Amino acid sequence: MWNPDSFMEMLYANSDPARKENSQLSRPGSKELLKERLRSSLTLGSFDDMRSPLEPVILERVEYEDYIRERVDIGTVTGLRMPVYILIPKKPAASGKLPGMLALHGHGYGSREVVGLAEDGTIQEKKGGHNSFALELMKQGHIVAAPEMIGLGDRRLIRDTKPGKERSSCVSLTGQLMMFGMSLAGLRVFEALRALDYLATRPEVNPGQIGCMGFSGGGLVAAYASALDERIRAAVLCAFTNTFKGSILSINHCIDNFIPGVLDYAELPDLIGLIAPRPLFIESGENDPIFPAASVREAVEIVQNVYLEENAASVLQYDIFPGVHEVSGRAAYPWLLSTWRGNKSAVQ
Repeated sequence: MWNPDSFMEMLYANSDPARKENSQLSRPGSKELLKERLRSSLTLGSFDDMRSPLEPVILERVEYEDYIRERVDIGTVTGLRMPVYILIPKKPAASGKLPGMLALHGHGYGSREVVGLAEDGTIQEKKGGHNSFALELMKQGHIVAAPEMIGLGDRRLIRDTKPGKERSSCVSLTGQLMMFGMSLAGLRVFEALRALDYLATRPEVNPGQIGCMGFSGGGLVAAYASALDERIRAAVLCAFTNTFKGSILSINHCIDNFIPGVLDYAELPDLIGLIAPRPLFIESGENDPIFPAASVREAVEIVQNVYLEENAASVLQYDIFPGVHEVSGRAAYPWLLSTWRGNKSAVQ
C-alpha cells in the first residue's frame, strides 16, 4: 500500500514523451543534442577544467616470452594520477604499428584482473568473470592499455582498503562527488579518455586503429567514452548493454551506474546508438542475472535501427552466448580482427 513502486513507474512513464520527442528529431540534430546532454549529465566539463598533464612515469616493465607488460603512471585531473597497464606483443606488425585497445575492467580487484594477474600481483591461476580479456586482446595482436578505475583496486579510499571493508569505494565516492556537483561515472569516463590520450602517444600504436572494450561497469565507461570520442574507431561492450528499465531500474546495482537526469532525454540504447556509424560489438550471457537477456535483445533491436538509419548495419554485431555475467569473446575477438582488416561483415 505504501510501497513506492508505482510512483517510480509513474516517473518513468512521465519522462517517456521527452525521450520520444528527442528521437523524432533529424538524426544529426538528435545525435548532437544527446551528446551534449550526456556530457552535461556526466559533468565532463568540470573534469576538463581540472585536466592535468599526462607526464607518464614507467613504474615497472616485465618481459615474458611473447609480450612485455608495463605499468605506467599518468596524470588525469589536478590531484589525481592513474596507473595503467600496457601490454605489448613482441611479434612485430607488418606495418610497423599495431591496433590499440582500451581494456576497461568492472567491479573486482582492479586492472590486475584483466591482465592475467591475481590480486597480489602474482600470475593468475583462476580466471574470473573478466577472463583476463586484456591479455586475450594482446594475444590477438593489440597494444592494450588497462587503466585502474577510480574507486576500485589500488584507487580506493584509504578507509576502504582495510581488511573486512568494502572492495570498492563506489558508494562513498559517488556521494562525495555529488556534493561538489560531479559524477563518478563522468570521472571514470574522463580518465578513460586520458588513458586514450596516452595510448595514442605510444609509437607502437596505429592512431587510426584504436578501439575500446569494457566489461560490466567497464562496459558503462566504454559505452559513454565511445559515444563521445570518435578517436575510438571500434567498441566491444560486454555484459552491460540493456535498457535502464530492464536492468538498472529493476535490479539492485552499484550506485556508480546511475546518471542524474538521464531519463529526461534518453534510454540506454539511445546513448549506445551514439557510437554509430562506427563498428560496435555487443555480447552478453544468456543467463546474466543483472543484465537480463530479454532486455539485451530489446536494446540490441533499438541500436540496430539506429545503425540502419545511418547505413551502417554491417558494422554492428552481437552475441548472446551461453553464460552468466562474464566476458566470452568467442565472436568479439575475431570480429575485432576483421574490423581492423576492413572486412567488417566477416562475423555474423
